[in-house]
Amino acid sequence: MLGLSLGPAVGNGFARFGYGLLLPAMRLDLAWSYTEAGWISTANAIGYLIGAVLALRFVATVGAARLFRWGMLATVVAICAAGTTRNVWLLALWRITAGLGGAPVFIAGGAMVARSFDANPARNALAIALYFCGSGFGMAVSGALVPSLLERFGAGAWIWAWWTLGLTSAIALPYALWASRRATDAAFHVADTAPLPWPMMLPSLVAYFLFASGYIVYVTFLVAWMRERGAEAGTISLVWIVLGLAVMASPFPWRPVLAAYDGGGPLSLAILATAFGALLPVVARGVAALIVSAVMFGFAFFIAPSAAMGFTRKNLPPPAWGPGIALYTTVFAVGQTLGPIGAGWIADVSHSLTVGMISAGVILTAGSLCAAGQAPLGSAPRGQAR
Repeated sequence: MLGLSLGPAVGNGFARFGYGLLLPAMRLDLAWSYTEAGWISTANAIGYLIGAVLALRFVATVGAARLFRWGMLATVVAICAAGTTRNVWLLALWRITAGLGGAPVFIAGGAMVARSFDANPARNALAIALYFCGSGFGMAVSGALVPSLLERFGAGAWIWAWWTLGLTSAIALPYALWASRRATDAAFHVADTAPLPWPMMLPSLVAYFLFASGYIVYVTFLVAWMRERGAEAGTISLVWIVLGLAVMASPFPWRPVLAAYDGGGPLSLAILATAFGALLPVVARGVAALIVSAVMFGFAFFIAPSAAMGFTRKNLPPPAWGPGIALYTTVFAVGQTLGPIGAGWIADVSHSLTVGMISAGVILTAGSLCAAGQAPLGSAPRGQAR
């Protein structure tokens, strides 16, 4: 399970979220606008959307273990290749490739972990928690490596920062590939014979879309916003490491909440916590506010997907789980393609990245309100504990 958790560490912690650490240096060295910087993040999200659709389509025929291995190899190559060019379109191509690889890694790895320890629910829950910890571990490692490198060698060293992340990913690769061969392979069918009551699911679907659009703005532009306010490498490393550690710790305190309620309450609470985390640095200045922001955001933003998947499993019959997961995954992937480029455009038009950050907080707050209106699909009253 620890070996499989290196999948999200590389695919999410390095490939997707690591860009937020490099964005200020790349923008300065390549003379980008915030819209252009946001486009590079959106390119990764476009790749993730395509990769997610393909993974959900082929996981039943190809197998989760094989998809996981292919995705890991593609992601490691794409991270290294991002350090080989200064051309914005080639960079976008490699970011798309990283998303194409990262999506099957996350989906297939999660499917294998979910099938582990079928006869022991406690060990299964622990395995799932450890798997999701991988993304936080990747964020903490990148936070320890990248800011000091850029501080020492200047903005042009973003090329070497990508190579640093790529080589670190390559070190993790053999263990992850070995783990995928040892794990229980898994497949679920996205069957068209199981209709979804999607009109009844609309509040949570809209909430999940808004969450995806808002959370990605924070992780993309937080470091750039800190740099604009004169934050040094030590502060950036501290905040990013705290963010990663909070992600690693988040599954454990949230487990009772996720288990207890059938409706949209857990999703609403998770999105609301990310909204507070995103808005806190804007209204309260200082390192302490940034650390609290990282803790709040980190404790919540990986819980929203867990809450959406939990809602699917509790409210739909087993034959509809595959289509339900596919629908939520697609909505999420579409949402996170729009957030970075939209926030970048707002920052350029308003000449203030703060306005872009505030817009993310507002979107997240709206998402929390939508999720609060999601009733259980069965006969239980809204918000009633199981």
